[in-house]
Amino acid sequence: MFSPGQHLSTSEITREGASESSRVELIPITPKLIAMDRATQKHESLPAELLTAPEEYRIGNNDVLYITVWDHPELTAPSGAQQQIDANGRLVRSDGTLYYPYIKEVQAAGKTVQQLRSDIAEKLSTFISDPQVDVAVLRFASQKVVVSGAVLKAGPQAISTNALNVVEALGSAGIDPVNADLSGLLLTRNGRVYPLNLDAINQQDAELQKVYLKGGDQLYLPYNDSKKIYVMGEVNQPRALTFRTRTMNLSDVIGSVGGLNQTTSNGNAVYVIRGVENLDVEPAKIYQLQAESPSAMALATHFDVRPQDIVYVGPANVTRWNRFISQLVPSASIIGMGAAAQNNLSEANSR
Repeated sequence: MFSPGQHLSTSEITREGASESSRVELIPITPKLIAMDRATQKHESLPAELLTAPEEYRIGNNDVLYITVWDHPELTAPSGAQQQIDANGRLVRSDGTLYYPYIKEVQAAGKTVQQLRSDIAEKLSTFISDPQVDVAVLRFASQKVVVSGAVLKAGPQAISTNALNVVEALGSAGIDPVNADLSGLLLTRNGRVYPLNLDAINQQDAELQKVYLKGGDQLYLPYNDSKKIYVMGEVNQPRALTFRTRTMNLSDVIGSVGGLNQTTSNGNAVYVIRGVENLDVEPAKIYQLQAESPSAMALATHFDVRPQDIVYVGPANVTRWNRFISQLVPSASIIGMGAAAQNNLSEANSR
């Protein structure tokens, strides 16, 4: 006799250590299993080329500079001191040069602020005795990074004399806290894509704040809509959960759906069903947590689930029986009503 409702029978599932021909393997969640998983996890370190010290800013095309020559206001502010400072800015043209009185064309692109300051001072010394020159960048326009994806303010950000790291760029763009996949951040530089884990920013050995951006870099923070955990069975709020970080443990999953249904669930029937890409080559795995004792949730806290896992909580035997009865009784009532009606009709005909 079969009772209605979905349940998982382990009688047809091969236990751990199954042969290669088995399609499904049942693996108990134990301290030994968790210790083995921890031992196989590798610490992900960032490539050395991403951890170099930030370079000094180099002036580029379309930057606007403010050049000060002390005691020579006619050179510092040729438009007049009463004008706004932008009106006296010097634009670095598309060929990398700018025009300056007396010395005419000056190559600016590719030089640091200090190098350009020294160059202008040297050239002016032919016309002015011991010129005191200062150079500042009014508008940074030559070097930009682009931030896109699950952020609140996507678009370009300028690189300035203050080095910009990954965390600062994302802070300026604003992360979408609901839809962002923090573990899937991608940095594209010179045609190469570097995966970064923003979720690791608070770890003790986090290196993400040491990754400084360069002009032309692209940051993409993906959406998390393709990374889900499906929670089914005897839980209080069956639904799909979305990954927002790289890891989510079984305890997080169960807690997010309101826990096990204390009336209908079987505490020893908590399963994590994990498929494989090629079922003909390797068996799918079903991990079982015997959560009848609350202490078993300590194991759940250390067991990480993966995207596309299915967490299924089976019903208690009495729940399956009650469901069977609940569907049988209405059917029996209908049959009884039909039999009574037929009996009443027979008695009426015999009179």
